[in-house]
Amino acid sequence: MALIGFSLHSQFLCSNPRTSKPRRIRPSSPSGSAVVKMAVATPTTFGFKNLIETFTVDVQRAEGRPLNVPLIAPFTIASSRLERVENVAIRIELKNGCVGWGEGPILPFVTAENQATAMAKAAEVCEVLRRRPAMTLGMLLGEIGEALPGHEFASVRAGVEMALIDAVANSMGIPLWRLFGGVSNAITTDITIPIVSPADAAELATKYRKQGFKTLKLKVGKNLNADIEVLQAIRVAHPDCLFILDANEGYTPKEAIEVLEKLHEMGVTPVLFEQPVHRDDWEGLGHVSNVARDKYGVSVAADESCRSLVDVKKIVEGNLANVINIKLAKVGVLGALEIIDAARAAGLDLMIGGMVETRLAMGFAGHLAAGLGCFKFIDLDTPLLLSEDPVQEGYDVSGAVYKFTNARGHGGFLHWDNIA
Repeated sequence: MALIGFSLHSQFLCSNPRTSKPRRIRPSSPSGSAVVKMAVATPTTFGFKNLIETFTVDVQRAEGRPLNVPLIAPFTIASSRLERVENVAIRIELKNGCVGWGEGPILPFVTAENQATAMAKAAEVCEVLRRRPAMTLGMLLGEIGEALPGHEFASVRAGVEMALIDAVANSMGIPLWRLFGGVSNAITTDITIPIVSPADAAELATKYRKQGFKTLKLKVGKNLNADIEVLQAIRVAHPDCLFILDANEGYTPKEAIEVLEKLHEMGVTPVLFEQPVHRDDWEGLGHVSNVARDKYGVSVAADESCRSLVDVKKIVEGNLANVINIKLAKVGVLGALEIIDAARAAGLDLMIGGMVETRLAMGFAGHLAAGLGCFKFIDLDTPLLLSEDPVQEGYDVSGAVYKFTNARGHGGFLHWDNIA
């Protein structure tokens, strides 16, 4: 493996803390020119795992604010309905002046936190960060994990981890996709059609076909017959598209298999069937997975059923799913990297998705996906469903393709004074 050299003792100052544009400061002593070379042990490291042990972080400011953005149209899935994004934005400024940005995505009935709880926990952990002395990135991430443990506070933890890692990448002067593996600086996403009428679904499918989307992710799970009607309408409007079905726990095992049978009669084979049954119905998940794979050639993904490394091990040991859906808001950034390693070692395919997020969280997840290059399914589309884009700069969008051309971090930021 190639070695990547990072000048960990060289300092970067941001001439504008809002956008983190750097200017390099010459080291004040000969020791300042030392270079630590980090070996790439696996695709998930590329220096990152060594970086967290060697890079010293000193936080000057840390703050969370509400991030409220309206949707173009209500976003309805089997388990909830969303009228607007009500997330939490995180801003961390280091003492060298470099700033990192993160986002804690809140989706009712999916994430454990609501916005009020998330804001309170963000305030607590930001106070911890401001009071801590300089320490390694790994130690500080550990403190964040202790303050925001488990699935209960995973969304806030993800936002704080994003902001801290972004600030470090800005300090080092490298984009996140390089930090996470450097495989690519671009991804291609699907796009989601929520639970709507057949006519509305056909209109959306036509729109997305013209925009160049090849894969449509269809939300199902509230009404089996209505779901089939919507699928038929989409098939007429976009006959060449690939389908992902996402039931968000909405079906019983019998209904999930019936959907596959009806699609088979229509000559339609989804490329993926995501979370067909309730998150705790492990037996049902395994049954649907076996039938889907053996009879219809369809892979089943565990999403809501996979919220920890323990869940991954259960899925692997029971052969309960073929694909694991990684969402940073479910497990945090460090938790996601652990699950990715475990799933790949077990031979499972990977999907990366999100809640309903702005380009802050999606930009971070996109850099991660591009850098690692190990995701078979990419579902990072929700910023395209917002009626406003509060994020400045960041990645470039061309239809289904995101390109990460920024020089440092994930490249996106907010006009902080405009955030409530």
